[in-house]
Amino acid sequence: MDVDAFMPNEPGLLEALRFLTRPTMGQTVARELPDVIPEVGLGPSAALEALAPPVLFEARDLSAPGFFAHMDPPTPWITWATSMWTASRNQNLLHPDTAPAARELERRVVDWLAPFFGMGGGHLTPGSTIANLTALWAARQAGATEIVASTSAHVSVRKAAHLLALPFRAIDDWGDPGDLGPAAAVLTAGTTATGEIEPLDAGRGARWRHVDAAWAGPLRLSERFAGLLAGIDAADSVAVSAHKWLFQPKESALVLFADHDRAHASISVDGPYLAAPNVGVLGSHGAVAVPLLATLIAYGRSGIAAMIDRSMRLADELHDLVSSHDDLVARSPPATGVVCWKHRSRDSTEIRAHLRDDVFVSQTTVDAETWLRSVAANPNAEPERIVAAVLAAAASIASDDAR
Repeated sequence: MDVDAFMPNEPGLLEALRFLTRPTMGQTVARELPDVIPEVGLGPSAALEALAPPVLFEARDLSAPGFFAHMDPPTPWITWATSMWTASRNQNLLHPDTAPAARELERRVVDWLAPFFGMGGGHLTPGSTIANLTALWAARQAGATEIVASTSAHVSVRKAAHLLALPFRAIDDWGDPGDLGPAAAVLTAGTTATGEIEPLDAGRGARWRHVDAAWAGPLRLSERFAGLLAGIDAADSVAVSAHKWLFQPKESALVLFADHDRAHASISVDGPYLAAPNVGVLGSHGAVAVPLLATLIAYGRSGIAAMIDRSMRLADELHDLVSSHDDLVARSPPATGVVCWKHRSRDSTEIRAHLRDDVFVSQTTVDAETWLRSVAANPNAEPERIVAAVLAAAASIASDDAR
């Protein structure tokens, strides 16, 4: 057994850093990955050489100027460093003994962020799918017997209803939701397809009001845009994805509660091997709060807000460019950094298939119509580049048709 595998290896770590900071295929010769688990290991250095191409060089660069596509942001380098730190210590927040500091660091992150939403506290989850499930579990424990959401709600809300064995009712308009009674009303702050914010004062007759703010939630840190989520502080619970507009690595989100002590007590399970009750859906839980805490300390509220504000400006710039061009049309002005647009005479799916390799836009269907979808998650995106590439793709299609 290689007992040194668990000790710091400075040359090996520096080799990994070299790959990370110079991610081009010219740095290394790609090695074929084994077809089966090797009987005798290749060694750490050879493993890094084999994995660098698919993990680093062949991955999508979310910080590239041509990436204006999904709700997936680039991450600050400080999150890379602190993620490596947390991997080296492998703390398990399920047990106070195995994470004496990490539990406190997560509490600090929650205490810093919860007040922006008018919430009293909460905890981190791997994403807003689990955050929504956790909040609606608490809602069921508080007496909710049905989940009501709009047809624009994220698919995770229906998943939660299924897992919690609660009826799910989809409505078209929060202006007339019908009798809510003992329901849990789910309001979306930043719909996935178009980024729209549903009326956050809706559903007041419900037993529980949950706001799925996975996308637009971080706007609360922006002095300029916080008002777009006015009324969120009247909810019973809020879900926010840190791995969207808080620029964190994947599997970082928060579920927040107005009365977090009561909510946590209702979704806690104790056991003879636990020194503290297990709160929420997760059992073992890593120190994912550390990169988020590092980001908040490094850049502060104003620094994070500047990244979000710039992203919002880029969406406005893209919308203006599209609206001013005779061959393009935008569905509507962006509500929260999501632009749905298309070429007037070319199919959006065909346009995407003809885009050059360094430009990426996503696609969505709204009211049975297919649109290009550009999400301002990347502060480095260049709207002019995106528009030029779409026009070039349309011209290429026209040229092919003329042959």
